[in-house]
This record gives sequence, C-alpha cells and structure tokens, in this order.
Amino acid sequence: MKAHTPSVPQLQAQTSSPAQPAADRPLSFSNRPDVGRRGPDPLEYDHRYPSLRGYAQLLVLRYDQGRTRHAYYRQLRLVSDHFACDPATLSERQVRDYFLHVKTVKRWKPKTLRQSAACARLFFVEQLGHQDWTVFSQIHAHDQARYPAILTRDQVVRLLQHIRLRRYRIPIKLIYCCGLRLSECLNLTIHDIRGDEGKLWVRSGKGGRDRLVPICPAMVQDLRRYWKVHRHPLLLFPNVGRGSQEPTDVAARMHRARAPMPVSSLQRLIVVARTELGLPEATVHTLRHCFGTHLIEAGAPIHALKELMGHQQIATTMLYLHLTHRIERDCRDLIQALCQGLPR
Repeated sequence: MKAHTPSVPQLQAQTSSPAQPAADRPLSFSNRPDVGRRGPDPLEYDHRYPSLRGYAQLLVLRYDQGRTRHAYYRQLRLVSDHFACDPATLSERQVRDYFLHVKTVKRWKPKTLRQSAACARLFFVEQLGHQDWTVFSQIHAHDQARYPAILTRDQVVRLLQHIRLRRYRIPIKLIYCCGLRLSECLNLTIHDIRGDEGKLWVRSGKGGRDRLVPICPAMVQDLRRYWKVHRHPLLLFPNVGRGSQEPTDVAARMHRARAPMPVSSLQRLIVVARTELGLPEATVHTLRHCFGTHLIEAGAPIHALKELMGHQQIATTMLYLHLTHRIERDCRDLIQALCQGLPR
C-alpha cells in the first residue's frame, strides 16, 4: 500500500540532506521501527543443540511474525532448560511430567499452557515425527471468564487530567480516542495521520494487519500541536531520552530520536496515576477496552466496532457487550418489568 505523505496543513515532515552520515539521517518510511517486546528472530540465536536450530528454521517457514517465532522458540527452550538436555532426546513420559509440573506446581495460566503445548506439538510431532504421541490430546486448559477492568467516562477524564506532561498525555489520549493498542500508538509516523480526511492508518497491527480508524478533528489538532514541539522527521511519539528536563533540551532530544517512546514509560505512568487517584486496577490497555465499551454504550454497531478495533473474530468484540453499564441497566429494567404484576 502506497504511503501517504502529509501535506502542510497536516503533519509536515522535514527532509534530510543526502550528505548526512547514515547514523545521523532521519528514519525513513521504509525502515519504520517496531516497538514493544519483540525479541530477535530465532534464526539469530546461539542454538545449544542442532534440534533447536532446526526448530528455528521450522518457525520461519511456518510463521511470518517475529514475535510469534520468538514466543514459540522460548517455550521450547524452557522445556530444554527444565531437563538440562537436548529436547529431541526426551520421551513422551518426560514431556507429560513437564506439563504436569507447569500446571500443578508453577500454576501457569491457561493461555500460557496452551501456547506451550502447541509449541511442543510442533516440535515433537511435526519436526521429530512422533505421530503416535497422545500426550498433547490430554492437555486441556480453558480460560476462566474474567472481564477486564473498565473506567467510566468521568474516570478517564480524571486520569488524563492527572497526567501533567503533554508528551505522555497525548499518546494516552489517542489510545482512548481511537482504540489503539499501545505498540500501535507508539509506532505511528507522521505519514499515518490523514488529518484532512479524519483518518488514521494503523500499520502492521496484531497479526501484521493494517486497518483504517476514524480520528476526530480535536485529536488531530492535539497531534499537530504535539508534533510542532519536536518536529521529528518521521516519528509521531519519539523517545524522550535522558538528560535535562528543560523544554528546549527535551524537544531537541526528541527531534534527534532514533526510536519511538518505550512502552514501559506509559505503563509505569498509568500505574502511578491510578494509584494516586484510587482508580480500579487499570493499565494502558484498559483505555482500549474503555473505547470499545463506551462506543457500545453510545449505540455503535458491534460489527463496525470489530473493524475499528482490528479484531479477527466477532466473539472478541462481543466481550464489550458484557462490560457496558447501559446494557446492564436496560436488562435490570426489563427484569423488573417482568416481575411486576406477578402473584405474591
């Protein structure tokens, strides 16, 4: 998909001179950075055993996302570390004992247990050819119905007002206003904001998918004012770095930044803010849940919300139906109406 170059009324990028050294040149659209906890590709690891190298190669063939490859390889390394040996030498009984250990002693959560089982199945069944192993069909780990914490509209306003520094408040506000994931927000470039069209491009979201999200004019104006402070040639939320907290020094470091703001900066800030305000246990991702919940309360169609949030399955979006206060209130009124007039 062809990149959109912002015009002067939108977010204007500064160009660099070809004579600049490579280390000093601004980042270009073709090498946009990634943020988040993404490990290096498993092919680059120092493999302890040939079987692990073969597994890394299999992951490259099977999965496109580096984060998925890293997570699967890590799970197999945990198996190898547990027995302190080449995982290719393990028996089915040993693998069964391992999953008993992580489920009953380490008490892994169902999602982690399922990921580990899928990783082990790929290695032992598909790579090593143990088609007769039945241990993986014996592993069942079902998620418990736990709903995430949701803030009311007033609580969201209080939270944003409590964050005094604009360089942190603006990305958090954008996450709430557009329903973005944290990494999607911090990875935005000036090319991704189409202010005159009221649109925001999310590039390489979860699963490597792109999506287009509406953005309100007030939020576009906030982003314009924010960008004019640092005027980074590519990044919308560049890393602040360490040093003097004088506004001019901070702006200069942001203009020269080679990477986006780290995710830990906003995560720690939200934890501190919610504690000082006495709010429910909320994270940055809670604001994305609030976006979905508040839109449903306002009457947004569930299928439209699915596209806005980048969900692959409608069942994921249906979660927000359970979190809305309006639905709960309406159901309570309906139940009350059903009970009226019944004999005592």
